[in-house]
Amino acid sequence: MPELPEVESLTRFLGEHVVGRTVARVHPVAINALKTYDPPLTALEGQSFDQVTRHGKFLDLGIGGVHLVMHLARAGWVRWSDRLPEAPPRPGKGPLALRVRLKEPEGAGFDVTEAGTQKRLAVYVVRDPLEVPGIARLGPDPLAGSFTLAAFTSLLEGERRQIKGVLRDQSVIAGIGNAYSDEILHAARMSPFRLAAKLSEKEVAALHTAIGTTLGEAVERSHGLALRNLKAEKKSGLRVHGRAGEPCPVCGDTIREVSFSDSAMQYCPTCQTGGKILADRRMSRLLK
Repeated sequence: MPELPEVESLTRFLGEHVVGRTVARVHPVAINALKTYDPPLTALEGQSFDQVTRHGKFLDLGIGGVHLVMHLARAGWVRWSDRLPEAPPRPGKGPLALRVRLKEPEGAGFDVTEAGTQKRLAVYVVRDPLEVPGIARLGPDPLAGSFTLAAFTSLLEGERRQIKGVLRDQSVIAGIGNAYSDEILHAARMSPFRLAAKLSEKEVAALHTAIGTTLGEAVERSHGLALRNLKAEKKSGLRVHGRAGEPCPVCGDTIREVSFSDSAMQYCPTCQTGGKILADRRMSRLLK
């Protein structure tokens, strides 16, 4: 799933390639991905993009007084092309959900795609990004200057959930998902099952630092890369997520995994749980 660093990189790339350019045609291919109808997609045609921004994991392309907003969900992506196919795309069972063709340079544009059978990608055309429910309920952006240690401490006060779940909650902090929450907790040397409200001041400070460092470094690693290379860069930069069975790059212990119904998390016992192995079952308790 694209998370904050990848969406930030997409934002920068599209900002460099579409701002100031005019839309020739918009082709909705997967109608189920379109979540709004007023304004219509045709309102984008003949208009020029004036900005590209990000709200958590949401892409926001400002154009002609409206916003083309996209949430890529688990398997969505944006693919740039200097020369799109001339023939209009046809609806079908393929991954293509939306095509945006520009007037200049002629033939250039981008496709929005979604792999797999679980179609969760969402496209909106709105007058105000806050009309998108997912954006309206977002918490603070962890890369914003306002995300200070004091602000983070306040977010955790009275929070009785496990810290892994808190980091992934978009209404608490915007943009962190399963992969980077694993990476952040590893960098902070913290168990994913610690209760947020019981963290000490020192632990909260370490976690705050890990959030900024982990996300910031991921964004910088992706800077300047072509869109087709961003996914590979994310995978190569992860230290623990998706690396169960491999040695921890910090201590050499074997990275372990806890599987759930629709996801899995990875951690290092030595770095994060005092050497204890978390039970690999849905209720996930420490083995005695």
